[in-house]
Amino acid sequence: QVQLVESGGGLVQAGESLRLSCAASGRTFNTYTMAWFRQAPGKEREFVSALSWNGGVTDYADSVKGRFTISRDNAKNTVYLQMNILKPEDTANYSCAASRRNVLLRNANLMDYWGKGTLVTVSS
Repeated sequence: QVQLVESGGGLVQAGESLRLSCAASGRTFNTYTMAWFRQAPGKEREFVSALSWNGGVTDYADSVKGRFTISRDNAKNTVYLQMNILKPEDTANYSCAASRRNVLLRNANLMDYWGKGTLVTVSS
């Protein structure tokens, strides 16, 4: 079992930055593919970014490419999402997820573990 706890959300103005963290429990964190998803009010959950077990391969949604950076520190059992040049349309609840599959995934239904999320609000 893996437990995931996100932090770092908050209220910022457009153009500012935030760094989200996702702390994981468990000894096998470094074997999991990790991902971030977000869900805005009244909208479906959408893929944001994913990262391979060793951090060597990444994937980003087109809407965040060039602005967001995903990374991980396996020694700290933590994955990060650095979000720059935030826009009002980035407002959402951001959740991290873990998958035992050794491939990058954009399908939320294929993720094995989820955190509860952290809220990001970007004002214009």
